[in-house]
Amino acid sequence: MKLLFKFLLFFSIVPIFAQETKSLSSIIEVDSLYREDQFYFGFTYNLLINRPKSISQEKFSSGFTAGFLRDMPLNKNRTIAIASGLGLSYNKYFQNLSVLETDQSYEYSALETISSFSKNKLEQVFVDLPVEFRWRTSTPESHKFWRIYAGFKISYSIYDNYVYVANQVTRKISDNQDLNKLRLGTYLTVGYNTWNFYAYYGITPLFKNSATIYSESIGLNTLNLGLMFYIL
Repeated sequence: MKLLFKFLLFFSIVPIFAQETKSLSSIIEVDSLYREDQFYFGFTYNLLINRPKSISQEKFSSGFTAGFLRDMPLNKNRTIAIASGLGLSYNKYFQNLSVLETDQSYEYSALETISSFSKNKLEQVFVDLPVEFRWRTSTPESHKFWRIYAGFKISYSIYDNYVYVANQVTRKISDNQDLNKLRLGTYLTVGYNTWNFYAYYGITPLFKNSATIYSESIGLNTLNLGLMFYIL
């Protein structure tokens, strides 16, 4: 009889203990001090704006950006924050701007027709230092939320390469000193959950003021439009 009593007592206590453990587990899983520390990556279509009249853009110019941002909430609900981080960007531009290197200087001209060449592109790789202001509707229980992130980033070019191909002629120029190595740009990310629209405007032009084509400053600001994705 005593053995039967102990047996019944054991099985009456176990469910209660399991219930308490489950409740404790649920409490632990909800992190009220969460951060949106995120890896990000995005794909863009790159436009050249503020172009000289003789310069036109050809084909599809694409770009890629990726990096990490450290989230720092500013309010109790953690819906407002600032973030800073480190990233890399790769951009290429197909256009009709011809570059010719002569005795440590560069000569620029406009290729007249797209049929006169098979490839004429400029590609660059940047190290990015982004800083952004964040507004979102996130909660500790869900990472599916609306977001508006606005910021600016300082970018430094670590690689640039110009490639021209026409018939049997191939011309490549790297480390063009007329390009601005240090650039400042502003950007905006708006979206929900996985899908986020991304727009970046390069305030600093691609070329220095000293670079001219037909006595006109080349300039060339960039506008990159695409999608941004975040991974916690």
